[in-house]
Amino acid sequence: MAPTDETGQAARHASPSGTTPPDRPPADGAVASGERMPRWLPRAMVLALALLGVFQLGTWAFHQLIGLLLNILIAFFLALAVEPAVSRMAARGIRRGLATFLVFFGLLIVVAGFFTLLGSMLAGQIIKMIEGFPEYLDSVINWVNTTFHTELRRVDIQEGLLHSDWLKKYAQNSAAGVLDVSTQVLGGLFQLLTIALFSFYFAADGPRLRRGLCSVLPPAKQAEVLRAWEIAVDKTGGYLYSRGLMALISGAAHYVLLEALGIPYAPVLAVWVGVVSQFIPTIGTYLAGALPMLIAFTVSPLYALWVLLFVVVYQQFENYVLQPKLTSKTVDIHPAVAFGSVIAGTALLGAVGALISIPAVATLQAFLGAYVKRYAVTDDPRVHGHHRRGEGPRLLRRARGLWASARQRRGTGRRDDAENGSGDRPGNGSGNGSD
Repeated sequence: MAPTDETGQAARHASPSGTTPPDRPPADGAVASGERMPRWLPRAMVLALALLGVFQLGTWAFHQLIGLLLNILIAFFLALAVEPAVSRMAARGIRRGLATFLVFFGLLIVVAGFFTLLGSMLAGQIIKMIEGFPEYLDSVINWVNTTFHTELRRVDIQEGLLHSDWLKKYAQNSAAGVLDVSTQVLGGLFQLLTIALFSFYFAADGPRLRRGLCSVLPPAKQAEVLRAWEIAVDKTGGYLYSRGLMALISGAAHYVLLEALGIPYAPVLAVWVGVVSQFIPTIGTYLAGALPMLIAFTVSPLYALWVLLFVVVYQQFENYVLQPKLTSKTVDIHPAVAFGSVIAGTALLGAVGALISIPAVATLQAFLGAYVKRYAVTDDPRVHGHHRRGEGPRLLRRARGLWASARQRRGTGRRDDAENGSGDRPGNGSGNGSD
């Protein structure tokens, strides 16, 4: 019986000893039927997806709460600023909550009084400007007619403005933007209320907050946290002291100028310039200088130009001379560090960063300074900024050497001439005298 093809192939592949050869290895890329996915791989994938979801959720929550976090940060530094006054009153037997209320009530009275005086001044000036606007417009029209030989009339200009499309569009846009302005005002008031409440709680419950924070730390860390808190209070108070001193100097300087020019409401305008330019960061300088310029313009346009020039010059003097020196003494940081911290804080957090950057950097510098090991400085003249004699630049040393050698040769020549002259004079030699 003839063997079939299958039996023939099996016979050809059989080994001479009768055993069956091993199976061929699977082709490249093929997976064996018995191989399975590792058990850790699904868990790793689920963990990675969970971490990604938590990161996205945290990012979204941070962006949603960044306004609240900034308000809490401002409230914390405000509480640090009023901490010395509250602690001093509490040490005299007044309850801490009542002491905090009295401090904030005093600040509220000062701020309300300032804005009341400012509002009354602005209202009076606006009424005065509106009443005198026709006369001022007539003077401008007369100047234009005289200079350019025109025939303009105030009635024609008023009718043209009242029937112009630009005025209609401006009125419509202003009416449509009233709701937006109201919303922004309400949002600003709510933000101020939030900051005031948090700062009140931080100042009133400061000891309780410190105890709660120290209760989760070991004793060594507790001492460091309390020392950092004390440093932050001192630096924030020093920063506000420097700001108040600069506001006083700025107000006095602007008062002298405004009084010399005869600008009305000079004391109130000086207080406005001092307070706004120092305690409103970034745009405070422009707001502070705009109001005196406007009031001076009602008196004379030339006076407004003088006020503008003085504001610009004084601002440069304050930024580069006065502020670095006062900040370095009250907050104890280098002027360049103070200037750089303001720029960095503005870039990171805007106006809030510009306001709190200097006390934050001063606190960090003072806290980290305790952990930096310092050594005695060698007594080298180069440390004090000068060289030893003969250790200057090479050209200077060469010039000094040439000058010293020239003086030495000149002195030697004078001595030789003196000796030769004394030997040639008659009566000095003994032999000539005997002859």
